[in-house]
Amino acid sequence: MAALSRTQSQVTAAMNAVEEARATPSEKADMLMQIAMGLQIKPKSVEDLEAAVHLYRAGLAICPAEEPALAARIRARMGTALMATPSRDAEPLLAARTAFEAALPVLHREGGAEEIAEAEMNLGLTLQSLAPLHKASIQDAIGAYQRALRTFDKHRHPKEFAILQNNLATAFLSMPFTDEKSKMREALAVGAFEEGLSVVNLIDHPAEYAMLQNNLGNALQYVSSSHSVENGYRALEAYDEALKVRTASASPGEYANTISNKANCLANLPDDPADPARGNQDNLRVAMELYREARQIYLAQDQTESAAIVAAAIQDIETDLLPAALRVAGH
Repeated sequence: MAALSRTQSQVTAAMNAVEEARATPSEKADMLMQIAMGLQIKPKSVEDLEAAVHLYRAGLAICPAEEPALAARIRARMGTALMATPSRDAEPLLAARTAFEAALPVLHREGGAEEIAEAEMNLGLTLQSLAPLHKASIQDAIGAYQRALRTFDKHRHPKEFAILQNNLATAFLSMPFTDEKSKMREALAVGAFEEGLSVVNLIDHPAEYAMLQNNLGNALQYVSSSHSVENGYRALEAYDEALKVRTASASPGEYANTISNKANCLANLPDDPADPARGNQDNLRVAMELYREARQIYLAQDQTESAAIVAAAIQDIETDLLPAALRVAGH
């Protein structure tokens, strides 16, 4: 008989302890929810998240019918575990959506403003994740974020406000850019990133600050504009701000993402904005070094797809850096 894993052992012990406890069904349901939340805080594996979902469901199973608010809170917490569970299909996300949509009407009747806003924010993120799979509408995700912002305003909840602005911006940018409103959505996205940055700073909210700066850089780099060079240099400034937080030692994956973004931006900018005709050989060389550094990190983290994308970019730059005569001869 195979030995139980660490997580399985913890869950079995937790279930036994709750079952044997001298407590009411409501108290036992709350205990299971608290144990599940503990597993979910810093999961060491997918198994931890799956175990948390199992405990939430066990809590729901014993939660008395006369405690709808507790059941709604368990469902909302279970939704966060489901949306964080990696999967090759959409089932965990669909289950998360069901959990949030079941919890919200009850929370609106019996819950607090902050827990309602948190559930709306998480519902929005779930819907946004489902939208590319054609299983949800991005407009519905935007609506959920906007409802959350009624509570999570910039003055009382700057961290949540910044995250919501980031989510709104990425939602705007994920919409098709094939109609007359695309430029407006691009402008709304840039404005949302900047609005988020107006309430967080490098010292107090480093993770949110770096996330917003990195994503603002991406938005500035890719929006359609007659000021592409100016936007490109603004994007470089944003990436450099993000890199004050994202370092190779502290957060190698995020660091690699940001230097890859910066490299892509540099590769498309002239060395001298006042004299674009001089080309961008210097910027290309810097970009190539950044790409090479990012590739090494991706390979070390087994992110083979990201490493392959960066390798292709390096090859393109190497071709661009060849003298014109050699490029012709190579063909």
